Amino acid sequence: MTGIIEIRAPIEQEGTKAIVRNWLKRIGDHVKEGDALVELETDKVTQEIAAQCDGILSEIAMEDGDDATPGAILGRMSIENASGAAAQAAEVPLQIQPASPATASAAAYYSPAVRKAAEEYGIDPASLKGSGRDGRVTRADMDHALEAAKPHPSAPVSQRVEAGQTPPAVAADGKSRIVPHSAMRLSIARHMAQSLATAPQVTAIFEADFTAIMRHRENNKARLKAKGVNLSYTAYFVAASVAAMKLVAEVNSQWHDDNLEIFEDINIGIGIALGDKGLVAPIIRQAQNLQLEAIAARLQDLTDRARSNALKADDMKGGTFTISSHGVSGSLVASPIIINQPQSAILGIGKLEKRVIVREVDGADTIQIRPMAYVSLTIDHRSLDGHQTNAWLSEFVRVLQDWPQ
Repeated sequence: MTGIIEIRAPIEQEGTKAIVRNWLKRIGDHVKEGDALVELETDKVTQEIAAQCDGILSEIAMEDGDDATPGAILGRMSIENASGAAAQAAEVPLQIQPASPATASAAAYYSPAVRKAAEEYGIDPASLKGSGRDGRVTRADMDHALEAAKPHPSAPVSQRVEAGQTPPAVAADGKSRIVPHSAMRLSIARHMAQSLATAPQVTAIFEADFTAIMRHRENNKARLKAKGVNLSYTAYFVAASVAAMKLVAEVNSQWHDDNLEIFEDINIGIGIALGDKGLVAPIIRQAQNLQLEAIAARLQDLTDRARSNALKADDMKGGTFTISSHGVSGSLVASPIIINQPQSAILGIGKLEKRVIVREVDGADTIQIRPMAYVSLTIDHRSLDGHQTNAWLSEFVRVLQDWPQ
């Protein structure tokens, strides 16, 4: 006896929707329980949807690029009873009977993303040659059709205006390429715009001498490496942030219309760049309970999984503060926007470089060369004022500069 089981997008996922990114199995493939079937890309992570049992992939309901809201049907599997029919099915490909042209036309299926594009663009998907599996029309096909329908840049201005295109302010040579936004890029754009629209944000900038933590790291990194732990500078930033929170707890907070919620647990998001894809900020939870070595180990785990698309939705939730080490890409000074509203602050770490500075020694000014970096704290000015911001940064810098050896 054969049954059908639906393959659905997770009910609980980071964000309100995901995008089908890549089917790992084809119709007719026999799969085992636990085999990865399809990859979904949410606005923060990429996750695999696995088979819940042995069976055969019998239908793909959503193609690459389609939106998958929580609980949406991605496809279907045919399952066999335990009498051995499943093993037999593995040797016999599933036979899919092609529909007659009339039946296929009457039963044409278009994904939600394609139907939405049809409404917005005024393009009938039936008029297109699909690039998806079995000739199915995808959202990308609709987007390409829209671009093809637009007048060429060299067309008269009147023709372009009639087509709804605003003439460019500066003449272009007509050479360009279209790069569709990923779900992550669109999410970052929405979050940044919403963050600035929601909160008045102010940035304070201090300078930190890294001599002490560089010396400590040099003396301890080999010992930790032998344990499989990479001791990064970011681990020191996390530890110093925890120390600063003890002095100014309001930084670890969230603004509400009628109160300020100050958290006991310090859950620090670490901004990790993923190249052109964007960035993610997985969470080190209860950082106040961790020593430097444990912080470094958790950082390494999160970073490795972020860069291999192995983060889970839970890794991204519950942050109360964020650190952005923008200096790793060469930036001296930046004022990061609060990534995750409604957090009250985000710390920025600039590029580490040797600078000539003046230090007083035995009452006399001396010129020294020190490893320095600019550090910034961007705050929600509803939650925090300047004296709290500066007190927090002062303590953060002091902890780094007075790090015990």
